[in-house]
Amino acid sequence: MATSTEGVQLLVSETNSFMSDFGLVSVQLDRTRSLLRCDLTDKLRSRAGTAPVGLQATVMDFVTSDPALVAAAPDWTATQDLSLHGAGWVTVGPIVVDSTLVRVGKKVVVVAADVYDGNGCEDLHELAAAIDAADPRSRPTLAARGLVTFARLPRAAAHGADEYTPDRWIGQIRSRPMVPIEDALYPRLGIRVIDAARGELELDRTPFVANQIGTIMGGVQALLAEYAANAMRPELVASDIQMNFLAQVRVGPARTYGTVIRDDADHSVVSVRLVDAGADEMILALATVTLRKPPAHR
Repeated sequence: MATSTEGVQLLVSETNSFMSDFGLVSVQLDRTRSLLRCDLTDKLRSRAGTAPVGLQATVMDFVTSDPALVAAAPDWTATQDLSLHGAGWVTVGPIVVDSTLVRVGKKVVVVAADVYDGNGCEDLHELAAAIDAADPRSRPTLAARGLVTFARLPRAAAHGADEYTPDRWIGQIRSRPMVPIEDALYPRLGIRVIDAARGELELDRTPFVANQIGTIMGGVQALLAEYAANAMRPELVASDIQMNFLAQVRVGPARTYGTVIRDDADHSVVSVRLVDAGADEMILALATVTLRKPPAHR
């Protein structure tokens, strides 16, 4: 079922972004819960035809920030830790993320998220009703569960923060402007492969992949870590990711170094270190990526 555009408002955000063709539509259901859907076009699929875990992490990071910002007001937030553990595969789409506030502290805000395969349903209120259904057989297919921890920052640290006010949007369906992008998900980011076998990749800090505080988005760093792990184990597909963000990209490019920490019959686990190559290789983030055999091979 297609979502009606009647009464839909545009999200206040930059259109010159790698997410411009994601078809993002969200609703702040109440002060503690936000729901989002993301198109799963062929350009955004993994080699196995599924929703890449880095893409799921990106949209999860995006939508969980809304209840976090409501809870942290008047502060701003920045992603500190992000984890996403696969329970299945998103194969039909759209990607649906249901985020719920878990904890509000003086320094951090924690938001949980469930990722679903919408199985063709695009109506957010219909999806919310299905997720809340008492009968589990009526619910959409659970693909992953995640948790995001946000650090609280002064609101002045974010460009355009005063225009992004999810506490005023409760009950409103909001749509991000659609700007077509020809390239597939990873090529559009401009990732350079230095040494695939060692998981060495680079990505410049540009406005196309930057957030409102000027660093490379947490979701983009997750995509970069996933790409590095996939480069090391190309026969597998990433299903789980854990990101610990330690510093902001000051100069760039962001560079990855990968280490395989486990190889098994049906999965591998890769540790990825992200550094700022232009700032004495200051550590930006540490990631752990689990890769498994794609659905067609299971």
